[in-house]
Amino acid sequence: MLLRLRALLVPVLAIVLFISLSEELTVALATESKAAALGTSPRAAEQAASPASSTEEEHGVSQKAVEIGRVFGFPITNSMVVSWIVALSLIIFVQAATWKMKQIPSGAQNFLEWLVESLYGFLEGLLGRHLVDRTFWFFATIFIFILSSNWLGLIPGVGTIGRGHMTPHGFRINQPFFRGANADVNLTLAMALVFFACWIFWALREIGPLGFLKELFAPKGESAGLLKVVLVVVFFVVGCLEIISILFRPISLSFRLYGNTFAGENMLETMANLVPSLGWLIPVPFYFLELLVGVVQALVFMLLTAVFTLLMCQREEEGSATPQH
Repeated sequence: MLLRLRALLVPVLAIVLFISLSEELTVALATESKAAALGTSPRAAEQAASPASSTEEEHGVSQKAVEIGRVFGFPITNSMVVSWIVALSLIIFVQAATWKMKQIPSGAQNFLEWLVESLYGFLEGLLGRHLVDRTFWFFATIFIFILSSNWLGLIPGVGTIGRGHMTPHGFRINQPFFRGANADVNLTLAMALVFFACWIFWALREIGPLGFLKELFAPKGESAGLLKVVLVVVFFVVGCLEIISILFRPISLSFRLYGNTFAGENMLETMANLVPSLGWLIPVPFYFLELLVGVVQALVFMLLTAVFTLLMCQREEEGSATPQH
């Protein structure tokens, strides 16, 4: 278990940082593209869109992350800040928990070992020993990162501290300094694209390019004569549909996570503004609900990615597991 923790440490740090940088690059490209289309600078484009954003935020949480500053001309959004805080917190925690590892763990090391061992046992029962040894670093990291991001977004101050203005109904925050990381579609899409790249790599490594094509287009089962010809045509059509399904997986993964997280933030915002004098009390039950939703969404994202991997690599998994018995 101790060796497994050390082996997991480097991939955890690498994937978390890569996801954060992917989100940053996506937002930057989107901003620059919008500015180029308008024939203005990125800052002017943001300022031109600010009135619409203010109107939208009067009725709830903004659908997109808000730019809170620029570093060397590079836009920094409030969701980026939260994702970096989560990544840095995970890095510090894992480093501290594994700094002086003991044979009899306690404290942070004990909690980290329990978490990793539980996730490993759960995924091993789904994927098998061979496949989980090769993919566990990604699935464990994505679960921990999404769960931490969801829960950090529930801390008081996220979405309620920032710049704003007075309205007839009180002070309104229209430029919060912090926003739930998964409530930004750029981050969820970046995580889905990272998985898509890993999925292709795992599939090619496990079954090879020829096996990849066979898995998509080759007829399943034994057949002969005219039936075999019919099955070849049918499975070729099914393979084409499967390719379309595969290409849409990153979109469905990203919008599922983003939609549920964004809906949760809107619900908390609505409950807080329902009765202004009781805005501190009414959302409390819904915070407990969002704690559960945070776990469910992290688990759903991890399970879907794991199942997608298993469906493509299952044949190799069965073949490699047979000699071990």
